[in-house]
Amino acid sequence: MTAAAAPAASPATTGEQPGVRLARSRRNAELSLLLLALVIVAAYGATVEATVLGTVTPDFWVPTAVLAGVFLALHVVIRFLAPFADPALLPAVALLNGIGVGFLRRLDLARAAPADRETLAIFAGNGGRQFAWTLASVVLAAGLLALMRDHRSISRYAYTLGLAGIVLVMIPAVLPAKYSEIYGAKLWIRVGGFSIQPGEFAKLALLVFFAYYLVRKREVLSLASHRFLGIDFPRGRDLGPVLAVWVLSVLVLVFEKDLGTSLLYFGMFVVTLYIATERVSWLLIGLILFFGGAYLAYVLGDVVGGPFANFHLRAQIWLDPFADPYQDGYQLVQGLLALGSGGLFGAGPGGGEPLEIPEVQNDFIFAGIGEEIGLFGLSALLVIYLLIVERGLRAALAVRDSFGKLLAGGLAFTLGLQVFVIVGGISKLIPLTGQTTPFLSAGGSSLMANWLLIAVLLRVSDAARRPVTSGGGPAARAGGGPPEQLHGAPTEVIRP
Repeated sequence: MTAAAAPAASPATTGEQPGVRLARSRRNAELSLLLLALVIVAAYGATVEATVLGTVTPDFWVPTAVLAGVFLALHVVIRFLAPFADPALLPAVALLNGIGVGFLRRLDLARAAPADRETLAIFAGNGGRQFAWTLASVVLAAGLLALMRDHRSISRYAYTLGLAGIVLVMIPAVLPAKYSEIYGAKLWIRVGGFSIQPGEFAKLALLVFFAYYLVRKREVLSLASHRFLGIDFPRGRDLGPVLAVWVLSVLVLVFEKDLGTSLLYFGMFVVTLYIATERVSWLLIGLILFFGGAYLAYVLGDVVGGPFANFHLRAQIWLDPFADPYQDGYQLVQGLLALGSGGLFGAGPGGGEPLEIPEVQNDFIFAGIGEEIGLFGLSALLVIYLLIVERGLRAALAVRDSFGKLLAGGLAFTLGLQVFVIVGGISKLIPLTGQTTPFLSAGGSSLMANWLLIAVLLRVSDAARRPVTSGGGPAARAGGGPPEQLHGAPTEVIRP
């Protein structure tokens, strides 16, 4: 006789709850993807050294090892503080951040004297500063996950954050130009060798306020007064909030002289409003208001100059950058030439001439990287951004509370809009802006703000994916998962 097969292990026999196994599975998937991302970053760094130096130094792995320690530490934090969070977010962002650090170090190697390149310290130049900013940003994101155990808790401070966001937006506008203006746009606070872009943090604060406000006013803003061309338009009395944010965006365009920031603030409010009400009419009204304001600013810039002159100049460069290819249009022309010379496959990491592009480490880093990795490589980077946005929207759809839906949806859209604005600018789709490419460009403000954005998305996705029961009883659900089903009863219990 043959022995009977042993019964399969079950949660009851192993003592392990299904929720624990689910969390462990997701974190293990996250770890595997993170290690794959770090391998790609290490291969990129080795290829850069082989091209620029003609050899691969024995220490080529050190920059990647430093990043690995930082990202793996955050992975451990997520494993304990947000065990059910989306496993694709951290690896995708780590890959972008790692490529950004690697490209900035590649620029440092190109700027150094040939005799000094092999001995260039990993914490030197823009690449070294980006290492430090990455460490600070990841620590900040981990701290936010530790402090914010429930994403709904920040709604208590919505009005405070809204006021803080407006103040942060206004500070560069009221400061003298020598403390706030770079290349015509007043977006910074500059003191000595230190600079910060407060608008990067303002967008997060304002999004929290927008989400909270629209949750409270959603029913009123959803009312329609009349129907035109098959679209229900809102009542005239309900246009107040949209007009107020539109005025704020126009003021940003006038006093800070930057179309990208103005578009970012107004766009994220209108889209959050659309998510709240599901009315296409709000999108149409928003587009009409924004493009009408931008056209008016362009016309006034040609007629009266003043605060509109910078936007008019940027629009003129956008319309015909080759009209003055060695002065006003030089940066855009060099960026377009870099993208064109990269072709489909690029010149290879380290094989291009990115230093020909002014400020390639900031606004035009996408063009500099594109020359070396080509159209296919840039498409891969855009797919990674698309993945992050898609995962954010998925979290917004899955989470149960309205505030979480609006917050996650607004954050995901804002990240996507920022990528569109900067990529559209360097590819001549829209006028140039002062926006940075998230996780790639040099600069601490953008990096820290975007890592905070990812931390909030991780917290919301943790709530959305958390099962009903975990640890032997009802889970402390932070707005996530389906309602608890009562066995044999036609009713359901919905826990607040």
